[in-house]
Amino acid sequence: MIVVRELGELRAERRRLPDPLGLVPTMGFLHEGHLSLVRRAKSEGRSVGVSIFVNPSQFGPQEDLAAYPRDLPRDLRLLEGEGVDLVWTPDAATIYPAAFQTWVTVEGVSQGLEGERRPGHFRGVATIVTKLFHAFEPQRAYFGQKDAQQAAVVRRMAADLDFDLEVVVCPTVREADGLALSSRNSYLSSEERRAATVLYRSLQAAEAAFAAGEREADRLRAILRSTLDQEPQARIQYVSAADPESLVELQGTVIRALLSMAVFIGKTRLIDNVVIGG
Repeated sequence: MIVVRELGELRAERRRLPDPLGLVPTMGFLHEGHLSLVRRAKSEGRSVGVSIFVNPSQFGPQEDLAAYPRDLPRDLRLLEGEGVDLVWTPDAATIYPAAFQTWVTVEGVSQGLEGERRPGHFRGVATIVTKLFHAFEPQRAYFGQKDAQQAAVVRRMAADLDFDLEVVVCPTVREADGLALSSRNSYLSSEERRAATVLYRSLQAAEAAFAAGEREADRLRAILRSTLDQEPQARIQYVSAADPESLVELQGTVIRALLSMAVFIGKTRLIDNVVIGG
């Protein structure tokens, strides 16, 4: 496994790798969710590249950039064990040099849900992913369904800017009790970790209601909210039943929907989602 820091090094090593190459962008502190993306990339291509970069431009002023968990030596051991070919670990000055002033903004699909609560977040996401696509020149790029809006933004950006690659969205990886894997889970105390399982329970409750015939968007949102309200440590930021492609909030009868939420457990903000209706 080759590990590089500079962009010139990355491009030189990339030219030596056979196509198709699959790219897995990460912010490090890897868990089984990230590794599942690596395995998918490995199964579908001849080379795998991974980026590890905690991207400051997708954090707001009151968010956890300084505290975001990092463990590069551990990350590299895990990636080497998975047979990754090339890892890029740039610093912020490499990605955003002093004269940097160009940003990628995706309209529409970025504006509700996470975009509404985290202004500027998806500008940072779209910009770093654009730079990663140019740097690695992958044939496929792999993202997790847990960050559903991020995946939608990246898909829209890749289509609109004519990137010659496939954006592959892979299923959310969960603990045995249903909690979606996330680097931020490391912030949770043992009691908060127990309480955090309410996110998936609420999604399951709404999913079960839909399977039993419930089709009203407002009722599905109410089921999410009422289940979350049963957990005293859960503080709801939003619940949503939105169109899975446009992410516009649905009204009336639901045929297909992205059910999603952002919930604070203690000081830790967690997100989760499922798609219902096929």
